[in-house]
This record gives sequence, structure tokens and C-alpha cells, in this order.
Amino acid sequence: MQTRAIKTASQRADRFQESVIREMSRLAAQYKAVNLAQGLPDFACPPELKAAASKATHDDINQYAITWGDKLLRDAISAKAARFNGMTVDPDTEITVCCGATEAMVATMMALVDVGDEAIVFEPFYENYGPDAILSGATPRYVRLHAPDWTFDEAELEAAFNDKTRCIIINTPHNPTGKVFTRAELETIARLCRKHNVICITDEIYEHIVFDDGQARKHVSMASLEGMADLTITINSLSKTYSITGWRVGWAIARPEFTLSIRKVHDFLTVGAPAPLQRAGGAAIEMGQKYYDELAAEYTDRRRKMMNILDEVGIDYYKPQGAYYLFSDISRLGHESDLAFTKYMVKEVGVAVVPGASFFSPDNTHRHDYVRFCFSRRDTTLDAAHAKMRAAKIKL
Repeated sequence: MQTRAIKTASQRADRFQESVIREMSRLAAQYKAVNLAQGLPDFACPPELKAAASKATHDDINQYAITWGDKLLRDAISAKAARFNGMTVDPDTEITVCCGATEAMVATMMALVDVGDEAIVFEPFYENYGPDAILSGATPRYVRLHAPDWTFDEAELEAAFNDKTRCIIINTPHNPTGKVFTRAELETIARLCRKHNVICITDEIYEHIVFDDGQARKHVSMASLEGMADLTITINSLSKTYSITGWRVGWAIARPEFTLSIRKVHDFLTVGAPAPLQRAGGAAIEMGQKYYDELAAEYTDRRRKMMNILDEVGIDYYKPQGAYYLFSDISRLGHESDLAFTKYMVKEVGVAVVPGASFFSPDNTHRHDYVRFCFSRRDTTLDAAHAKMRAAKIKL
């Protein structure tokens, strides 16, 4: 009798690979390279948050919180959405606190998308969105953002909508390009969502890292636009704004009917985010305007420093409008591919960056032309990367 071979992966798991971004952090550690790959700050979070986390644990907030989130945190999220985003949110029926924006996104997809549905995804895209669609049984339909301004063609976008379209995923400010979607662009997307009754899932995790550049650029939440509150699921997190990526506290805001489904999936995925860190998260959200102003100013300085480094060594990039990445075009540097360039960087130069192909669909012919540099780093870290790149005479 012949023994049946044991399957080592499901068909869904076979359709995507592990995170390239996180893999580059592991390679950075292996080769003792400066890590400009993964999007995590390497500086301390505000001391108020450390004190709040310590207080929560000493106050014995150490057991399960309510599955969909600590009441005090949900109240704070609701107040913040009204203050910064022009959204009216019921903290009891419209917020689900999750283990970071990552879980909020996949819980939302699994709760609201069926096998056979299509999910429109702008590319380049944050690498999780493709696997999220696959895990939920959906088929990604990619619409390209066109360099240098990373705008979309309205006709191309409209052509992507059809009877199978269930949702569209938007990330603004955008990872990896740093694009901030304009109100006019969001209005175009909103019109198509309303016309086709399509859900809009927005990842707004970088909302407070926006660069003015004399243009008074602002982040706009899709849910604040006319007719979109009931069609939008807003994803956010404490991670980037407050420099606490390891806390794993994020949330999804949606109308009550959607929230009920998201909460069910969330419950069986993770039960809940860490209770003491949820309680401490309220202290983060209640930071005054001075904190947000200083955050934007500090990231403006880091962006300038990173751009100066790349200017000196001769690597082209697109000036970001928001978030904390520089998306770079390496096509003229003579390397075989983005992967070859990143391997050279981490092994020979001593600086880890992310290969651009992880942000594109497999059939995109330009996906090997890019790499991503992260500048959410201390000055000393950026200086060390600068010294290594200058010493390696990377300029070509």
C-alpha cells in the first residue's frame, strides 16, 4: 500500500512568500549591517507612554480586555477620529481593537470578503495586501500608480471595477512611495465606490507623518467624505505615530454591521491585543498638539538627512510627501536586479534596504527597478549608514 505524501502547505500559503521586509532585518543582523529596511523607529518612544504602560501593569490590567478593545482606549480613538479626521464614531459599536494594523487589515478582509470576490489594490503596495487578499479568498486586481508623482489613471481605475469587485485598498500616506492621496483623488475613488457599492479599506497608519513643503498638504480620511462613512473601513495603529511598533495595538473603524463581522473574526484570530498596552494606548492618543507638531518636524529633518545621503552617493529617489521611506530607482546603477542590489548592500556595503519587487505584482515589468530606504532612525544610525555607503564608493 502506497503511503500518501503529507502536504506541507495549504494552497493559499503556497501562493505567497514570507515577508521580504522582515527577512531583510534578519539579514541585517546576520551581516551586522545598518538596518534601513524594516519600518521601525530605533529611538525611544515618549516617556509618558513608558510610564503609562508601567502603571497599567502595576494596576493589574493584566488579564483579557473586552475582546474588541479596552473601553477607555475605544473612547480615546473615537475622540481622536473626531478631532483629526472629521469622523463621528461610536466607540461601542464601530471600533475593533486588534493586534496592530496588520491583524486589523486581515481580520477585515476575512470578515467581509468572499472567495471569488476581487480586491482592487494600487501598486506599488505594502507587501501585506496581496497575502491578505489571498487569505480571504479574494483575487487581487492591481491598478498602477504612475511615477514620478505616483498618480493613478482614472480610466484605468474605473476599468478595474466590475461585478466581482468587493473592496478597494488604499494606503495614505503611502508605503513605499510616500505619496499622500489628494482630496480630489479620494473623491474620484469615492465616486466609484458609491457607484458600484464597493467597500473602501483605508490604511492610515502614517496619518501624522506628512511633509508640508510649502503646499499645506494634509492627510484626508476617506470616511470623512460625503457618503463614505458607511462604505469605509479605516485601519490605524499606535505603532508609527508613537514609535511603539512592538506594542501591537491597532484598530478598525467601520459601521456597526461591518464591525460585528470584524469582531467575530478578530476574536478567533487573536482574542485581543495586550490589555495593559491597550490601557496605556489612551495616554498616547491623548498627547497634545505639540507632540504631533514636533513629530512632523523631526521626521522632516530625518527625511532631509536621508535625501542628502542619497544625493551624495548618487542614488535616485522620489521625494516623499508623507510616511518615512525613500523609494529609490536603481535601474541606472548597473545591478542585475533589485535583489542583487540589496544583497550587495547588506553584504558588501553593510546597509540593509528592501528590494522593490516585494511591492509589486509578479507581472509588473518594472518591479526590479526599485529599493526602499527607511529613515525612521536616529541621527547616529543614519550617519553610520552614510559612512558605510561613502566608504564603499557606491556612487556610480
